[in-house]
Amino acid sequence: MKQSFKAGVASLLAAALIGAGPALAEEKGGDKPAAEAKSDISLPPLPADKSVKQTMVLGGKTLSYTATVGSLPVRDGKGKVIADVVFTAYTLDGAAPGTKRPVTFAFNGGPGAASVYLNLGAIGPKRVQFGAAGDAPSDSPALIDNPASWLDFTDLVFIDPVGTGYSRSLVDLETTKKTFFGVDSDIAYLSRVVFDWLVKNGRMASPKYVTGESYGGFRAPRITYALQTEYGVGVSGVVMVSPFLDAKAEVGGDFSPMPWITSLPSMAAAELERQGKPIGAQAMAPIEAFARGDMVVDLLKGSSDEAAFNDLVTHVATYTGLDPRLVRTLGGRIDSQTYLRERRRAEGKIGSWYDSNVVADDPFPWSADRRSGDPILDSIIAPTTSAYVDFATRVVGWKAEGRYNALSGEVGENWEKNWFSSAESVTAFRKAVAADPKMKVLVVHGYGDLSCPYFVSRLVIDQMPKTAAGRVRLSVYPGGHMFYSRPDSGAAFRKDVAALFEAK
Repeated sequence: MKQSFKAGVASLLAAALIGAGPALAEEKGGDKPAAEAKSDISLPPLPADKSVKQTMVLGGKTLSYTATVGSLPVRDGKGKVIADVVFTAYTLDGAAPGTKRPVTFAFNGGPGAASVYLNLGAIGPKRVQFGAAGDAPSDSPALIDNPASWLDFTDLVFIDPVGTGYSRSLVDLETTKKTFFGVDSDIAYLSRVVFDWLVKNGRMASPKYVTGESYGGFRAPRITYALQTEYGVGVSGVVMVSPFLDAKAEVGGDFSPMPWITSLPSMAAAELERQGKPIGAQAMAPIEAFARGDMVVDLLKGSSDEAAFNDLVTHVATYTGLDPRLVRTLGGRIDSQTYLRERRRAEGKIGSWYDSNVVADDPFPWSADRRSGDPILDSIIAPTTSAYVDFATRVVGWKAEGRYNALSGEVGENWEKNWFSSAESVTAFRKAVAADPKMKVLVVHGYGDLSCPYFVSRLVIDQMPKTAAGRVRLSVYPGGHMFYSRPDSGAAFRKDVAALFEAK
């Protein structure tokens, strides 16, 4: 779950994040700086791993599986345990360890999101409804069988990074920030967690897959490359869900055309859907052609070329449905927050950054700036938190002290400063694909996602070496960041992933 990736969304992030909880163990040193205070951390141990037998019906077949909630220690260079990372695993019964049964490791993003969204929304054996139009925080959090689950062709391990879910640091805040809350350190310890789980569970001989959503999609190629080159663990395939890949494609000023051309197709797709028109490759082809062609030329020519400027304004206004006068005033440069604020202002509504056609009442419709939370983020914390906590504590019987952080504001606030200006995982993406000629990659998006526009991935993949052709695929579905909340898109996603696994 990506929370903050574009200029101008800081206020949205602040409104969307939940308050800080006890997932981080911070030093208490009075007025002393944290770095000078003595550690006074004393947390009760997490429960031992606990498992429960469950069944589900998938594709007309009953599957028997074991659900496990447990934790793995993270150690420093001296062997001291400095964190506990909690995982949720689903393993199909009857498949002995060490066989050819695949295992997939799943991460969400943020930074600051637990893996509950992929787990109980997209690919786990059970799901709770969230992320679609009409969903509300007070909806029942009851879990039902997930028709889009991957469990029939792979075991699943969902990992909660430090500070999310029940995972926690056992060291002071400054050490926590240095060890866990940075782009590179995050990849380092999470890669080791994957390795440790494989060893602990006797699965080193199994085919391994890595999947991640949003910032988890940023993690996926980096973790894959670290496993390949540092831990001697080959990865058979990678699935990136609504990934954030390259900050340089989404951050720019008046000169660079990249942020404007990468977001326009998603705005246009949202407008087509709002009008009840079909969305797909055919409908999007002329829009994409304009974005990567005439729009680039028009932007670079600037307002000094009246014909080019008029062409830019006409196309952008038509595709977005915004007032041409506003588009002209902004020079054809429409950022996602302006689009969300202005497109439905007359209706007194505000759209979600993650799917602009999921809307909520705007509590401050006459305000110049947005003063409300995101319609999707505000509605998903309650059902996902309630569903997972009930599952872990009542169904599995794994009861930890402390709160569960589906989205942690504390992690976001303490993450590496200024990381976004240079963060990218395209380099690791290319290296990982080149390192293993048999590894396959599937990148998936929702057409209407403004937080992680699909067109960024389209351009990234188009620029990859020809040797990657046939092994790297992009699929885009109706919907937004969590397109899988829509049954048809979830089913299409499952079908594409099954093809990647070559599942029957």
